[in-house]
Amino acid sequence: IVSNFNCFIFYFGFKGNQENPLGNEKINSDNITRILDRLLDGYDNRLRPGSGGGVTEVKTDIFVTSFGPVSDVEMEFTMDMFFRQMWVDERLKFEGPTEILRLNNRMVDKIWTPDTFFRNSKKSISHNTTSPNKLFRIMQNGTVLYTMRLTISAECPMRLMDFPMDGHACPLRFGSYAYTSSEIMFTWRKGPIASVECPTESMSLLQYDLVGQTLSTELFKSNTGHYSVKVVHFHLQRKLGYYLIQTYIPLIMVVVLSQVSFWINKESVPARTVAGITTVLTMTTLSISARESLPKVAYATAMDWFIAVCFAFVASALVEFAAVNYFATLQANPHHTLNSNSCCCSALISSYMLYANTVSHHSVLLGSVSRDAPPVPIFLQQGSAFPQIPQLAGTSPIDAYARILFPLAFALFNLVYWYIYLAKDSMESARYTNHIQLSCYIYLYIRLFPPCHRAPETG
Repeated sequence: IVSNFNCFIFYFGFKGNQENPLGNEKINSDNITRILDRLLDGYDNRLRPGSGGGVTEVKTDIFVTSFGPVSDVEMEFTMDMFFRQMWVDERLKFEGPTEILRLNNRMVDKIWTPDTFFRNSKKSISHNTTSPNKLFRIMQNGTVLYTMRLTISAECPMRLMDFPMDGHACPLRFGSYAYTSSEIMFTWRKGPIASVECPTESMSLLQYDLVGQTLSTELFKSNTGHYSVKVVHFHLQRKLGYYLIQTYIPLIMVVVLSQVSFWINKESVPARTVAGITTVLTMTTLSISARESLPKVAYATAMDWFIAVCFAFVASALVEFAAVNYFATLQANPHHTLNSNSCCCSALISSYMLYANTVSHHSVLLGSVSRDAPPVPIFLQQGSAFPQIPQLAGTSPIDAYARILFPLAFALFNLVYWYIYLAKDSMESARYTNHIQLSCYIYLYIRLFPPCHRAPETG
């Protein structure tokens, strides 16, 4: 009998222990429900915490999940992030079995939240699939944590004078829309260094490298008051590889090909003329295609200067041959002025044809041509089957100098060009501006937040 009684007690005791967790969970749910009802009883979400008293401090931090793309034509960038805000609302203090109330987005509409907006955004999206991507928590001391997932397209003013060796500081500005700095002050939750996180594995930019970010604060002044504005500058450095392959190397090759004509005989007029004109047209095509991916700015970029100098070298090669041909003509006709207009071109050609027939006839009969015969016009001889005039044979002194001076000048230009632009810090002005803004922020924070009015620090 005793054994059966012990088994009976063990059975019902074990069964009671199994049912007890459900009962405890129901009790906790009822307690949390009563806590929420008590918090919302008499709560006015139209009034900010500490309304009519001190300044409400809103602590913020950002976790960037993806950055890009960056558009040079539209001068804007796109990013996806988790935007976190934390503030203290004394009206939401509670005591209960749990230290943190983890709530869904439906509770957000029932309490006061900051009216934060992004000042330089062109388009902002709050994700709602499959439900609103929002996190909401209330701590026992009244601290509220509010997190949402956003995709923002913001403007990024770019100075493309150093393109494509340029770097840009793209700003993201946010603050309160209606509350001035005497009512709401935004601060960085993790300090001015670690409050914006950009994981390396999440950055997938094709034309840029995200080299870092700097945080600062601005004071926006308008007719309705002064507003606290937080600023994040994302520092982007452009990748040079694409432009080297698509623009710079083809330009250098075209210039080198244009200088190959210096080694072609000066008698080969068609060959050198075609080479010069072809390289000029190729240079024009490359310059037009290089500007298609850029906005129509009114100033010259670093690539524009390189294209202009390369175009000058190619055009100079064509002009050099014109000079060689001109002086060769003078050398072949020392007693004949090229500017003479006494006879027209048709008469000269007909007289020369008559002369050629006469010379051929006498060559057959006599076996030789008189040495004192007048020289053959240069433009009729070059590129034809007529025998060369001795004065036209050999290398022109102009070609001899051009073979040395042109490559040296182009190599010197490349040395100076790449040294200047690769050693230049294109984001120096943005960093200097950030240091000034940070100093102003520290001064403003000390004036608005004396030690006795600061909100308690939370984790």
